[in-house]
Amino acid sequence: QVALVESGGGLVQTGGSLRLSCAASGRTFSSYAMGWFRQAPGKEREFVAAISWTASYADSVKGRFTISRDNAKNTVYLQMNSLKPEDTAVYYCAADPSVVRIRSGRLIERWGQGTQVTVSS
Repeated sequence: QVALVESGGGLVQTGGSLRLSCAASGRTFSSYAMGWFRQAPGKEREFVAAISWTASYADSVKGRFTISRDNAKNTVYLQMNSLKPEDTAVYYCAADPSVVRIRSGRLIERWGQGTQVTVSS
């Protein structure tokens, strides 16, 4: 199993950029699919991006966000550009051996504690 710790959230103006990081412990990081989710106040948690051998994105962030991973550092990143107020949410990192479960957001093995991203208008 892996343990996950997110960082990099904060306050940014519309059009700005942030890079989130998710550091994982455990010796099997490279065998896990990784994902990012977000939850805005009063809304359900939603899928943002996933990466295994390839990357996939929610339509709402496609072309603005990029997910990447560095297996040597046991870290997954989410580069967020052209941020909008509607991107404001708590962002969660997720890890699971199955990229199908990551994309579905269900039965995921491990979640991080979340990091707040606030985009001001």
